[in-house]
Amino acid sequence: MNYNTKYAVRLTLEERKQLESLVRTGRAAAAKRLKAQILLKADAGPEGSGRTDAGVAEALEVSVGNVHATRQAYVEQGLEAALERKPRSGSPRRKLDGAQEAQLIALACSPAPAGHARWTLRLLADKLVELKIVDSIGKDSVGRTLKKTTSSHG
Repeated sequence: MNYNTKYAVRLTLEERKQLESLVRTGRAAAAKRLKAQILLKADAGPEGSGRTDAGVAEALEVSVGNVHATRQAYVEQGLEAALERKPRSGSPRRKLDGAQEAQLIALACSPAPAGHARWTLRLLADKLVELKIVDSIGKDSVGRTLKKTTSSHG
């Protein structure tokens, strides 16, 4: 699939010099240098070769999708956005604060409910919701919280 017509890269002379310098010096992160190389090979301007996505991908031994994404970022957001990695979405929000964690640990250390030999993660999660400590929580979150504690369950 060739997306060149929609996302045609036409570097200015200044941008071309900047990218060539970035590739030549080797001081930038590998991912940034690779994106610079992609843009240089994809350049359809007077100085560039205007290779297709497949041609650039083959020359640099990367996926066509990577070439397309870099091309698209350049056209839609500019040179700096095309060179930088996308920011991570961040760490997931904690489900329990300190007080809620303390209540969970106290609950886990208490005797198991009637009919059960011990607390399961699902039982603990359901009990936290039943006691209105949290609105909702999964057994995996309960397990991660208990795993990071140093309390003895025996």
